[in-house]
Order: sequence, then structure tokens, then C-alpha cells
Amino acid sequence: MTAPLEFALDTFGDVTVGADGGRVSYAQVIRDVVEQAVLADRLGVDAFGIGEHHREDFAVTSPEIVLAAIAARTERIRLGTAVTVLSSDDPVRVFERFATLDAVSRGRAEIILGRGSFTESFPLFGYDLSQYNELFEEKLDLLAQLLDEGPVTWQGRLRPGQLTDQHVYPKTESGRIRTWIGVGGSPESVVRAAAYKMPLMLAIIGGRPDRFAPYVDLYHRALAQLEAEPLPVGVHSPGHLAETDAEAREELWPHYRRMIDRIGRERGWPPTNRSRFEAEADQGSLYVGSPETVAKKIADTVRTLGVQRFELKYSAGTLPHDKLTTSIRLYGEQVIPRVRELLATD
Repeated sequence: MTAPLEFALDTFGDVTVGADGGRVSYAQVIRDVVEQAVLADRLGVDAFGIGEHHREDFAVTSPEIVLAAIAARTERIRLGTAVTVLSSDDPVRVFERFATLDAVSRGRAEIILGRGSFTESFPLFGYDLSQYNELFEEKLDLLAQLLDEGPVTWQGRLRPGQLTDQHVYPKTESGRIRTWIGVGGSPESVVRAAAYKMPLMLAIIGGRPDRFAPYVDLYHRALAQLEAEPLPVGVHSPGHLAETDAEAREELWPHYRRMIDRIGRERGWPPTNRSRFEAEADQGSLYVGSPETVAKKIADTVRTLGVQRFELKYSAGTLPHDKLTTSIRLYGEQVIPRVRELLATD
């Protein structure tokens, strides 16, 4: 694969704190996300993603609407999700919303499909969590046909009704919306992405990135066996940038700890500690530090896994807006050109 390396940023629209330490309103968080994306576009970042969540600590429940607002103020950056929780959505509506986004953005829309690591959307929209896997598989099958933009004849077991020679609108100008499948580490999900001939986005949020090399190899082997053209592989990982390593770690640590411990209480994890945080920053998949440190770490991951996109999740719990914009600026101005320089010498 000789496709040029793409650099992306994504956010879950985490509810941040202001200068007084108080929670920022949901409305202001959403407006801040728009400004962050506008900055990323101005800096030449290739793509910007927004996650979908339905819980108190995240402001964005409808990424496509926020992305449409961003589209109106940007020129070149690709706009997508991180991720669209397909299992609790309707594939027809997903296609319609993203085809509309593709129109207003002049062809810049993307989708990253996933099951979602949080499950609040299932009871909220009336879905049975016991059908977690089956819902995703069935809806992915329908959406894959819709993405071809031709007439669809389809019937599932869980979705009521049948489609017969059904067209769905609007059609896109390019004829297809670029759609990735997000995977957290299941071989079955990797093979499924290959079977549907969709690019693979690996969510590597902890541990050494090289643990995922077998999944990249599996994906390429599955595509080859299907006699499909090579497709991109991307990596999504968290991080934060400041002028120095020490500054970046000190800024991130309290917000990271609160975020991890809040989720951990829900999932039965033990509280995190500073030594775990430092180990993840040193050896794992937390890209925190100065531009030089982060650039070297990204370059190592790109070399090890042979990926075509690196996507930094720059938001981290309550980390304030001004720290996020500094991180975005350093990523665009220093990290991206430095990674390209490091890889050019290989």
C-alpha cells in the first residue's frame, strides 16, 4: 500500500471545565468542538471525527449535525464520526444523514461504524442488549448495500418490513461515502471489515501498539483471499500535546484520572494511578508529550503496523478548551511535518 499517510483528529465532545473549574455547558462544548475543527482545517489536518454518546459526560449525541456546522466553515478537511453506533441506529437514516452531510461538505463526509463501547443508546432507543452482536451484523449488511447507491432488495430478522428495489436519497456526487469499520481487537470484526471491503480503523486505547500487528496482517490476508483491492488501515489512539513532556503530562493527568476512574467505577475496574499513566505514556498507546516525543511515537506506530491513517483523540474528559486548542495547534504545526520527515528517512 503506497497511499499517503493521513493525519486525523477526533473528539467525543467531552464535557470540559472552564477557567473557574466549573463544568462548561453542553451548548458551549459543542460550539467549542466546531472551533476546534475549524482550527484543524486551517492547520492542514486531513480529517476530523466526532463520537456519538448518550450520557452525561459527553455533549454530542448527533455528530452529523455538528459536522454539518463544521462543513459550513471549513474548506478541505474530511468530516466523519468516531464512531456511529450502528447497532442502535437505522441504516437507512444513517445513509440519508451522511449523504446530506456529503452534499453540504462538497464530498468530504466519512463514516466510521462501530458497536460502541458504551451501551446507553440501546435502552434509550428501545433495543435489547442481548442482541448486541446480531443487531450490528444485520444493520451492517443493509448499510453495505445502501452504500452502493443502487436499488436495494433486503429483508432482515430484527428490522421490520422488507425493502424491494428501494432507492434511498439523496445520492452522492461521487457515488459512494467512504465508510470504515472500527475494531477494538476482535479477529472476527477484522475479517468482517475485509468481507464488506471497508477500510479498517483500529481503536488502540491501551497497551503496546505492536499487539495489533496480527490484526493488520489478518485484514490484508483476508482481502487478498477475497481478491479485493488493498484498503487503508487506520489507528485511533488518545493523546495530548504541550511544549514539553512534563507540561503535557501534568496537564493531562488529573483529567485523565477522573475520566478513567469514572468509567472504571461503571465497569468494575480498579482506580488508576500515576505509575500506570506514566507506563502508558512511555510504552503504551497514550501519545502525550512534546511535539518531538509524540511525533517519534506516531512514526514508530506507523512503521510497526504499516497504517495509512493516524487519528489522535485529542479530547480527554474535562481537559479545558484552551489546552485542547494548543494540542491541536502543535499537532498540525509541528507533529505532522515531523512525522513525515521521520518516515521519509526510512
